[in-house]
Amino acid sequence: MKSNLTLGDARKAVLEETLEIVRTIWEGFDTAREVETEITASTVALLSETLPEHGIAPQVALNQATEVLDQSMAQSRPRFLAYIGSSGLEIGAIADFLAASYDINVALDARASSILEIQTSRWLGEFIGYSNARGLFTSGGTISNITALAAARHRAQPTVRERGITSPMAVYCSAEAHYSNKRGVELLGLGSNAIRSIPIDDHRRMIPEALEACILADIAQGVQPMAIIANAGTTLTGAIDPLRAIAEVAARHSVWLHVDGAYGVPAAGTTLVGDLFDGLDLADSVTIDAHKWLFVPKACSVVLVKDYAALAATFGHNEAYMPHAGEEPNPVDVTLEYSRPLRALKMWLGFKAHGASEFRDAIEKNIWLARMTYERAVASTLYRTLAHAPQLSIVPLQHIPHGMTDPALISAHNKKLCEAIVTDGRVYLSPAVIDGEVWLRPCFTNFRTRPSDVDVFFAVIEELGASLA
Repeated sequence: MKSNLTLGDARKAVLEETLEIVRTIWEGFDTAREVETEITASTVALLSETLPEHGIAPQVALNQATEVLDQSMAQSRPRFLAYIGSSGLEIGAIADFLAASYDINVALDARASSILEIQTSRWLGEFIGYSNARGLFTSGGTISNITALAAARHRAQPTVRERGITSPMAVYCSAEAHYSNKRGVELLGLGSNAIRSIPIDDHRRMIPEALEACILADIAQGVQPMAIIANAGTTLTGAIDPLRAIAEVAARHSVWLHVDGAYGVPAAGTTLVGDLFDGLDLADSVTIDAHKWLFVPKACSVVLVKDYAALAATFGHNEAYMPHAGEEPNPVDVTLEYSRPLRALKMWLGFKAHGASEFRDAIEKNIWLARMTYERAVASTLYRTLAHAPQLSIVPLQHIPHGMTDPALISAHNKKLCEAIVTDGRVYLSPAVIDGEVWLRPCFTNFRTRPSDVDVFFAVIEELGASLA
């Protein structure tokens, strides 16, 4: 029986064609599409095909794949202002190609690649000012947050792996915390009732005094505080909790402090807003999504911890087919994953090719664009903003047609407007529901976005907003 799964003689031609396709893609990302492409009839037919029993020429299959991808949502374009997008750093894409070609599994001791992952996690800690830390790369912020919470659970109840949860525990976060933290609490067996939603101030930041009062009330009721989750840039508005004050509360009550900085914590490395992250270094763990504000392709998240041994205590197992005699924990013993691609290479090559200063400059540019957007909205009677300037790069705003004063009507108008903007295609935007009202929510996390894109953003809002009023 013959089997050949290499490209054989077509290898060189396929690689050359791939490089040309990628070059064209990257050049296209430097500009914004005026209209989002529709899925063509030929693509619908292609994606309706049954399982092919026999292969076709690799170049033909490659062109078909490109057709599908080009009719997909590309977050790398400069006017993609929805969610918290990725920019698709070019050197990061090359890193993905290299890592996939070598197919290294860093769940095992992969020699030099394992050392590279350690080095890169330490570089990231240095970049954000989180000293003497070490971490591991995961598939996303959800897994990074769950990893940290699992370590917190084990520290709170060291017999949890053998006996399960033996007494009630509580996790503290603001109502602005990312949903992945609630999911993590549920998956870890505590139940969502274990989450304590701490009040926020006018800047949508956790109030430390309310946090401590809640902890004391739980202790009085026999509930064990397990973890505090502080935000370093919320998904909704970019708010940064007062980290130092929260860390002091955590220290007084011996509670694990996890900082969810999946989106915002790279800004801690800038001079522009770095002071807003004061106290970050006091946390037990930090989540960073490098595929957000460090621009590398998805998926590339990192969980950094001060006590690396806590991860081994939480996840370690002795497997007969994975002998390990060294003092260093086997990589598989500090993570949920048994199959781990070399995600760190994206960030390692990014730092090597561009240097930390280029990343800081790109982050600060995004913050300036957010401030420009906020100031322009404040100066116009057509917009309503939050009561405070953006801390990072998210700028919630509402378009207010002339004469419209009813909050319910304004909310409904902005919901329709956001849908119209997405349909129009010149800008891609996602809404946010803040205190029950719908807001437009531009988020600047793309190194390609320019001031001229902000001009287009406002022009589209005002054109479509007027037509809907």
